[in-house]
Amino acid sequence: MIDMRARHTFGASILVVTLASFLLSCSGSPADTSSDGQTPGRGVRSTASAAATEEPTPESTGEPSPGVEKVRDVFARLQATYNDGCTTPGNCEYFLGRVRDELGSLDEAMKADPQGAGHFAKPLAWIARLRAELGDDTSFASLKRHQGLLTGTRDKINSWMQGHPEDYR
Repeated sequence: MIDMRARHTFGASILVVTLASFLLSCSGSPADTSSDGQTPGRGVRSTASAAATEEPTPESTGEPSPGVEKVRDVFARLQATYNDGCTTPGNCEYFLGRVRDELGSLDEAMKADPQGAGHFAKPLAWIARLRAELGDDTSFASLKRHQGLLTGTRDKINSWMQGHPEDYR
């Protein structure tokens, strides 16, 4: 027969595990916001964030700034544009816009990466050249005129990244 103290200890342990599980399941990603723009569960995350800043863990050292995607994630989407193109009727505008958008996202991710923008100097220079050529005109006519530069920039970055697998794996 189990004495009352053992039952109480066992019951308390189950309660702690249940509450911890509940707290973990309630904490979403930092990008989650409610309709009023506030981050849900803010108090829970604030405590965890404070603890994380005091003693950085190995997992957190390779993370970009909050709200900025990882280089590897954006690069994967950029690579997915190789399955698309201007050969399908009616698809060219979407394709060129997507390549431009992914290159812009990659630019942001590389600049926010903990390794620093210097690590990505060549890809960032290629994207800067593309932006200078495009200027403010992101119309389909302009993108079509610069199609070779768009896909060429994508291709150069793809080749560069293949030589730096640590950045996308």
